[in-house]
Amino acid sequence: MNQRRCGILLHITSIPSPFGIGDLGPKARAFADFLAQAGHTLWQILPLTPTDTAHFHSPYHSTSAFAGNPWLISPEALLQEGLLDPSDLEPTPAFPPERVDYSSAVPYKAGLLRKAYERFQRGGKEETFMRFCQEHAFWLEDFSLFTALKERFRGKPWNLWPAELRDREPGALKEARRALGDRIRFNSFIQHLFFAQWSALKAHCNERGVLIFGDMPIYVVHDSADVWTHPEIFKLDEEKRPEAVAGVPPDYFSATGQLWGNPVYRWDVLERRGFDWWLERIDHNLALFDWVRIDHFRGFVGYWEVPAGEKTALNGTWIQAPAERFFEAVRGRFPEAPIVAEDLGVITPDVRKAMARFGFPGMKILLFAFGEDLPEHPYIPHNFERNCVGYTGTHDNTTVRGWFEREASPEEKKWVFRYLGREIHPEDLPWELIRLLMMSVANTVIFPMQDVLALGEDARMNRPSTTHGNWRWRLQEGRADPELSLRLREMAEIYGRAP
Repeated sequence: MNQRRCGILLHITSIPSPFGIGDLGPKARAFADFLAQAGHTLWQILPLTPTDTAHFHSPYHSTSAFAGNPWLISPEALLQEGLLDPSDLEPTPAFPPERVDYSSAVPYKAGLLRKAYERFQRGGKEETFMRFCQEHAFWLEDFSLFTALKERFRGKPWNLWPAELRDREPGALKEARRALGDRIRFNSFIQHLFFAQWSALKAHCNERGVLIFGDMPIYVVHDSADVWTHPEIFKLDEEKRPEAVAGVPPDYFSATGQLWGNPVYRWDVLERRGFDWWLERIDHNLALFDWVRIDHFRGFVGYWEVPAGEKTALNGTWIQAPAERFFEAVRGRFPEAPIVAEDLGVITPDVRKAMARFGFPGMKILLFAFGEDLPEHPYIPHNFERNCVGYTGTHDNTTVRGWFEREASPEEKKWVFRYLGREIHPEDLPWELIRLLMMSVANTVIFPMQDVLALGEDARMNRPSTTHGNWRWRLQEGRADPELSLRLREMAEIYGRAP
């Protein structure tokens, strides 16, 4: 993390694909090739864990902190493996190329996965599958059973299941595994497919000098295999309902704060156990990715705890967490782990102290810097330190062009022009900001693909505190072309970031 690098933020769902949603197949490999040709050595993505329609396919709301998203499995790769025939793909619906159509893509891909499983049952590589199940048993067995039970109970939250299953009584679990054996095996098989395809894509990237920069949310969802399996490490009542939930106080994104609803951790229990669950989770993510960003890093130092039942995050309280002892355990097990801290929002000195002590770089969002405090703002390039990751923007804010055209005040626009030394057209602004970051002292700079393409507000990936219409933007076929890669490489080379 000490050398100069540049990269692009593009989630897997946004990759071009004929199947309605980006996947781990040939188009993902082609994007890795594009990055290598462009002299960019980092590909940043969002969490890869399962998503569902009930929560609008947010990658930050998942039934597992360990499992992979089935909808990212490539049908083309399944064809190559002999688990599908060309006729299985027909008729392929006419999916819109510019947006993920979850309502059509999910049932279509679910049917393909069932066909792949049926073909595997008739003569697949059983030994390879069983080896995968053994290697991932610490999370896979409970996840596959949890998913089967969710289906049996028609999606009902686990804390509303019959008490013997809610409380994981051994006899009830044994009977459920017997009764749901085929469905459990199917769920495990789908995970086997995902991890095999992910490993192949990551190897392809690494062979071309491209590192995968993954994302790990700090919190997990209450209705998840993780909380069902490990209720003792979360603040739950006797009925296994959350006593308190996570969020953040009012900030740039919301005047009433953000009420995420995730159960908060019992850090005292985790500490007594040597932070075992967290160390397993970090180990799992470091196996998946070359670098890992921890979302909402400040929650490891102090977190905003809101009583369950509140309608907003206003009535929360800051609670201290054992940050130093936790990160001593992390560094003890993973001394050189390339971890980046998402440190946006209100960050207190104790958070900065923890980051400095353990060497975690933070994030600098250039779009947030153009106010009257610009000369002193920590996100403006002349105030950067080397050990940081600079961004034009992230998946949670609009594009550079969208910000300038729709959100920036007249005063902010003046600050932009003053900093650049001239007035420019909005279409040219994204590349001007990319250049500012490229020439900065930051060891690492990342640009959302939407900014590389100078797209407007319609290309936004997510609007925090909203549910509908997010996580759907897709890269159009042919936009990542040789001309664009050449332009990126020239800039990467002149500012010492190309390999």
